[in-house]
Amino acid sequence: MGTAATSRPTTPAFPVWVLWSCLALVSGSAPGQPQGAERWKLLSDDRLHDPASPAIGVLQEPGEALSLMPPDLVGNKVNWVRALREGYIAPRAKVLEDTTVKLLDSKVIMMNTGEMPLVVFPHLTHTEWLDCSNCHEGIFKSEAGATPVNMFQILQGRYCGRCHGAVSFPLTECRRCHSMSRSELKTR
Repeated sequence: MGTAATSRPTTPAFPVWVLWSCLALVSGSAPGQPQGAERWKLLSDDRLHDPASPAIGVLQEPGEALSLMPPDLVGNKVNWVRALREGYIAPRAKVLEDTTVKLLDSKVIMMNTGEMPLVVFPHLTHTEWLDCSNCHEGIFKSEAGATPVNMFQILQGRYCGRCHGAVSFPLTECRRCHSMSRSELKTR
């Protein structure tokens, strides 16, 4: 549970905008799509894109882009943390040249979880993608306990819900966050 901060490289990104625009989930597959592509609906069938739009013929199909990524069982079916760490993607670390990007390797344990296991928030997993200012001081205060996070508000799209359920794994995956038993905390 250290607080080591290290700089990360500023490698140009794999076209992440292509990936984020292809978040529709599965059903059918089409001829010519890569193996595993059937996990994602075609853009013309996803009920998000207009099948009559000329853009349908220009946009990359989700299965074409995402079937090459490390699989996950939920959400958009991609394990994005593995994709980043294993080099499948390399998002831009910063937009502005004078921005200092730091990785923060620390964990916050959230105790106010009712009968659920405690929440372990891994800063490293988040700072590999985001600058601290994406969350602090707007969504979360830096001071421990200063932000009254609760599941009702998260489910309404506040706090963690700003990303989880939208561009990150869905909120139905409770154990990914609620991952520490109270007895485990006592043995640390």
